[in-house]
This record gives sequence, C-alpha cells and structure tokens, in this order.
Amino acid sequence: MKKQNSIAKLVSTDGLQHAGYLAIAKTRAKVLKAFSYVIPIRRPMLFVGETSCDELCDMLINEGSTNVFIVTDAVLNKLGIPAKITDYLDKKNIQYKVYDGVTPDPTFKVVEEGLRQSLAAKCDSIVAIGGGSVIDAAKMIAMSQGNNCKPQQLIGILKARKPATPLYCIPTTAGTGSEATLGAVVSDDETHQKALSIDPRMVPLAAAIDPVIMKGMPAHITADTGIDVLTHALEAWMSVNASVETDYYAASAVKSVMHYLPIVYKDGGDLKAREAMGIAAHYGGIAFNKAGLGYVHAIAHQLGAYYGIPHGRANAIVLPYVLDVNRNSSKKRLAELAKKTGIIEDGQATSSDSDIADKLIAQVRDLIKALNIDPTVQNMQASDFNKIAKAAAKEVSDTYAVPTYLSASEIKEILTKIKQASDVSADK
Repeated sequence: MKKQNSIAKLVSTDGLQHAGYLAIAKTRAKVLKAFSYVIPIRRPMLFVGETSCDELCDMLINEGSTNVFIVTDAVLNKLGIPAKITDYLDKKNIQYKVYDGVTPDPTFKVVEEGLRQSLAAKCDSIVAIGGGSVIDAAKMIAMSQGNNCKPQQLIGILKARKPATPLYCIPTTAGTGSEATLGAVVSDDETHQKALSIDPRMVPLAAAIDPVIMKGMPAHITADTGIDVLTHALEAWMSVNASVETDYYAASAVKSVMHYLPIVYKDGGDLKAREAMGIAAHYGGIAFNKAGLGYVHAIAHQLGAYYGIPHGRANAIVLPYVLDVNRNSSKKRLAELAKKTGIIEDGQATSSDSDIADKLIAQVRDLIKALNIDPTVQNMQASDFNKIAKAAAKEVSDTYAVPTYLSASEIKEILTKIKQASDVSADK
C-alpha cells in the first residue's frame, strides 16, 4: 500500500514530483524490456480457417484430454456457438462441461465459480469460446486450477509456481488478441477496478481462428473490437520497447485493419475479411505481448470502470487524442508505419515526417467515423478526473513503455477534451 501511495503522490502537476514519477516509470520500462527478452514467451499453435475448430479439438485429444471444461458466456451459448465444439467432442466420445457464466469484464466471483465447476467435474483441460472477457476468465481458471490456488493469489507478475491446466482458445471476436498474450484482466467485485495477472504460462497451447464463428458478430461489435486491434498495434509500434519482431506483427495488424475492417463492418459474412481480422487481432496480441501498450488503454480502462463503456469503444474514443499527444515524439515512427503499411500514396512518400504522421492520424480518425462509433461519454464528471488520471498514470508507470510520459494534468486535459466533445454532441 505504501508503494502505491508513493506512486500516487508522484503523479502530480508539480514538476519535481512528475520528474520522480518519470524516473520510476522509465526504470520499470527497462525492467519490462529485459523481462520480455529473458523470460521465454511461447506462441500458441495457430489453426486458421473453417476447419480450425476441429483441428484444435484433435490436438487436445492427442494431448490426452478426456474431460473438457468449456468456458463461454450466456449469449454465445444461447446462440449455439459452442455446439461446433461439443458436437465434435460428442463424435470423439470426449466428455465435457459447459460453463456460460462469464460476464463482460469478469470479476473474481465469475472466475471462482468457473474454477469450482471445473474441479467438481474433474476436467483435465479448458477450452475458451468467446471474446476477451471469456478468454481472460478461462486463463485465470486454468492458472488457478493448475496451481491449486485462488485467482486473487495470481494478481501481479509471475505469481504462479506451476503450469496452468491445458488451455485452448477459440476467439469469437477479432479484438483483444488475448489468445496470444501472457496476461489476463479480472475486475474487483465491489469497486470494479481491474487487476492484472501476467505470466508466460498463461499463454494458451493453441488457438483457432474460425471465420464462420465470427461472421455472426454484429456490426457495432465488429467495429469496437476492430479498433481494439488497431490500438494494440499502434501502441506496440510506438512503444519504447518495440523491436524488429514486434514491429513486423504490429505493422501487419495495422495494414489488415485499415483495409479489412471497413469491409467486414459493411458485410459481416465476408469470410476472407473475417479471417484477416482474426489474424490481425492475433498479431496485435503478439506485438503488445512484448512491446506493451500505452495511455490509450490506461485511460480507456478507467472510462470502462467509471462509465461502463465497452473496452473497444473506449479505445476508439481515446485513441485520436493520445495520437495527437504522441505526434511530436513519435512522428518519425508513425511516418515509417504509414510508408510500411501503404497508408500513404507513393507520391506522398517524400513529404516530411510530420505531414505523413498527420496523414496517418487523420486516416485513423476517418476510420473511426466511418464505423459510426459513438465518440462520446455520457454523464462524464469532471470530479472524477483526478482519480482517473492518477489511476491511468499508475497503470502506465507499472506496465508500459510509452514514447511520452504524461503528468496528471496532461491526462486531465485529454479527459476535458473528451468531455467537451461529449457535451457538444449532447447539446445537438
């Protein structure tokens, strides 16, 4: 607690205190970079295409699974999405238990109930079928079961002592890339504040990118989750801890999102675009696994906690403002990204880095507008800004290596701009 309080005191408009915060944040960023290179992070076996779910099931059977715990949510279960897996397991005479109690931003109680049911059914492997919330819950269940501990004991970095129960993931949205990452987010049941568990053993053994499962995703969710992918890739690209490896995956994800997201938003049945977005989400997850994220996510997490805004839409609201803030420090990198992904035309390649960066930021704004994402936050209260700013700054100092570290007052400037835009929209 004393450590957290010391960080909070450093997140201030006072120059000396902000300098102290800056020093701590940069030191932690170096530690995280060293961590990402020293600690091996496996990649899940990836199956892609209309038969990918069957291939994933074959893998878990070949690995010795005889009793599968399927984690999903009530909506997906009602729509019959897990049937694609359960029908196949029935054919193979494999036992399974379906748990559909996962809610958006799952809490510790949700994870604990899943853990209880998996243990009671004596399941020996876990399959997550759903979006980021479902996959995060499944990760925590698998880690808790494998370590015979409560999920609360896993919060932090490298808290587990044993491997997770074998985990396999089938994402139903092209968004979080959680099926490729070493972290999971769980919310406190009372405060709804998010807690993070990070451990390489949390990475699933395999994932299936099935465009058929994704084609029923509504347009607004397609849009929100697609911008989540874009945010992962952009923040990984701008990270101080970016590398040749993370740059490859981040740039590939950005290129796919800018091209395929408008297509799949208009035609959800376009399986080629669905598959491309699924791969882009996976690549975004690989990129930020090592490079990290930034202020877009840090602020968006708080908007979700305070105002109940879906994560992808919160990212879409915050992203343009943070790009503007990072423009000067990241203009060379953003210009390089624009050239690498073909966002600018050949004739514009000789323009200055500043002009090219502005072009990229403008195209991001245009994409968000074309997806009809609501850029406003209802009932946003200025009285919340101090707490939001401090929480966002602490999240960045703890876990991200950003190109520009912001003071609390600079974060509040972003929040003020969002509120002003929201108030103007409400008046109209």
